[in-house]
Amino acid sequence: MARRASNKSKLTVANRVSSEKPETVSSGDAKKVGASTARRTAAKPVKPASTIKSTVKPAAKPAAKTARPRKAVASTRKTAAEKPVTGKAATRSRPAEPAKPAPEVDAGARENLDAARTKRDADPMTAAEAASARKLAENIERIEALSHRLMNALTGRDAHNPGVEGPGADLYVTAANAWMKTLTEQPTRIIEQQVNFWGETLKNYAKAQYSLAKGTFTLPEEDAPADRRFKNPLWQSHPYFNFVKKQYLINAEAMKHAADGLELPDDTARRRVGWLTSQIIDMMAPTNFLATNPDALEKAIETEGESLVKGLENLVRDVERHGGEMIVSLADRDAFTVGENIGTAEGRVVYRTPLLELIQYNPTTDKVHEIPLLIFPPWINKFYILDLKPQNSLIRWLVGQGHSLFVVSWKNPDTSYADIGMEDYVAAYLDAMDKVRDLTGQRKLNVVGYCIAGTTLSLTLALLNKRGDDRVNSASFFTTLTDFSDQGEFTTFLQHDFVDGIEAEIRKYGLLKAPLMSRTMSFLRANDLVWGPAIRSYMMGEAPPAFDLLYWNGDSTNLPGKMAMQYLRGLCQANDFAGEGFELFGQKLRLADVQAPLCSVACESDHIAPWTDCWRGVAQMGSRDKTFILSESGHVAGIVNPPGRDKYGHYTGGKDFGNDPAKWRESARMNMGSWWPSWGEWLSERGGKLIDARHPDEGLAPAPGNYVHEKAL
Repeated sequence: MARRASNKSKLTVANRVSSEKPETVSSGDAKKVGASTARRTAAKPVKPASTIKSTVKPAAKPAAKTARPRKAVASTRKTAAEKPVTGKAATRSRPAEPAKPAPEVDAGARENLDAARTKRDADPMTAAEAASARKLAENIERIEALSHRLMNALTGRDAHNPGVEGPGADLYVTAANAWMKTLTEQPTRIIEQQVNFWGETLKNYAKAQYSLAKGTFTLPEEDAPADRRFKNPLWQSHPYFNFVKKQYLINAEAMKHAADGLELPDDTARRRVGWLTSQIIDMMAPTNFLATNPDALEKAIETEGESLVKGLENLVRDVERHGGEMIVSLADRDAFTVGENIGTAEGRVVYRTPLLELIQYNPTTDKVHEIPLLIFPPWINKFYILDLKPQNSLIRWLVGQGHSLFVVSWKNPDTSYADIGMEDYVAAYLDAMDKVRDLTGQRKLNVVGYCIAGTTLSLTLALLNKRGDDRVNSASFFTTLTDFSDQGEFTTFLQHDFVDGIEAEIRKYGLLKAPLMSRTMSFLRANDLVWGPAIRSYMMGEAPPAFDLLYWNGDSTNLPGKMAMQYLRGLCQANDFAGEGFELFGQKLRLADVQAPLCSVACESDHIAPWTDCWRGVAQMGSRDKTFILSESGHVAGIVNPPGRDKYGHYTGGKDFGNDPAKWRESARMNMGSWWPSWGEWLSERGGKLIDARHPDEGLAPAPGNYVHEKAL
């Protein structure tokens, strides 16, 4: 009865409204008319807002009261959904502005939006429900627009060279042949592996079924070793996630066991099969998929799906930024500016060539060592790794120790540098040394080479020795490889299939381009540098962190084509420098030709330049004055380890270079804290007497110069 009375009341209002002039219809009555009409038409399809034409026309004063058709009232209500036209506004002579077209969406999304609008008009909502509906509609439109952007970015990328996408077919054939050999010669071994795998799988399934049937879940007393990927408590306490995690670990163990059991032809094949197996295992982790990642699911529920939309925005941004390649951003690219909040040590560019800028830093002491210090950083990345922040800047620390410091900033090459080779870099070393000697009036100088720059410094020292040139007073090497007989974790990438693929890329572009190098380096630590950041960015919707070290890591450089192939073919694959000799400037250069006093700093957990390989190269050098320092931590963190933090210690004192690295370490002494003071003491002994501080001339530009700002292609 109450409903019929309500309907009768609404009908009376509608009849009264239809018999009056448009300008006399009240706002409240118009809303009731609209609501009533919407209910009657809810089953009919609702046209999109962009296709509805305004029915408001200039009003002419009628001679007598004429009832406006009910349909016109409803049409007016729908046309003015955002702002109902009432009173005198409905009688103005100018026509209403057409509705703005809605963003383009596909048919499915349009249907969902129209249904949402129909439901909104038909049923009154609470404020929270209305806000939620608006947010849902906005997210649908954002997803549609982002999907179009993503497809456009992906279609714009260059065709991939299969030679750099993965191992060649020969590796798969080798692995398949090894498995067939084991199957035919030791069938029980294969059967045993399969039985063990299925036994563990069925056991895991039975436990999960028992828990579901019982309605309770008992936490396991013992579990796999701690894994940061599974730190969410649900991996332990929830039956579904616990089942998924355990099955993944069972699968991973079975794959590793099967790969380890293959009878492969050599150690190189074994390392490559092991690397490929690990990549597959890491890629298939349940944390990499939304449906089996409790952190991502919880975040999506908490944010009503906003985290997933932001994740899609992050994905589109990365793909667009990297020319169609899916390379996850490790750091906020807008958080740092070189020369403003990183790389801020004061100095001047005092010399510039097409290949380098030479920076002289302002002294911070009244007296400095007479013999200047020149640092050659790697040109695979940029030099400001040594000057990230004031508190961890090796550059600031060295000038504070009273050294006249010069640092090279390398050119980020473009295609015009395709024919620049190792000989050009060695010539640039000699040129920079000459300039420092001219500016300081000194005949000798101390030099430092970091990573690949240390390898090239070794070649330069061997060449100087061949020429009888003793300008180098002492040399220091940071994480420097010179003997590549053991290729370590790079074994996979230094075989002919990959190197041939890189050579094809170089023939195409003239460069070993930065994205290819960055991707290769990242997959050496895939969980830390690929999958983990991708989960946080694309599934959790988190912004990349403002982390200076990761910002530097992403500020990569190209390599000249000729130089890259000389390095890969001659130094890495053929190991000529530690063998028959690497030819430059008509000379066969060998490790034994390096005879200057030297100090080598390596890092204990370095996966790029393993410390044992660094040690082995130093052991073969001809110098009679050798010092080796082993820092804890990795390739970068072990070097950028200033005093005061005492996070990582270091080993010093071992003088046994005649046996092997293990014997050296046994004879060395462990020291707490940074290695900088130990090296600084060694360096000051070779720095000469103290003189008045040297200040750079006006120069060409303030530090950090111009070349450091150039981005890779």
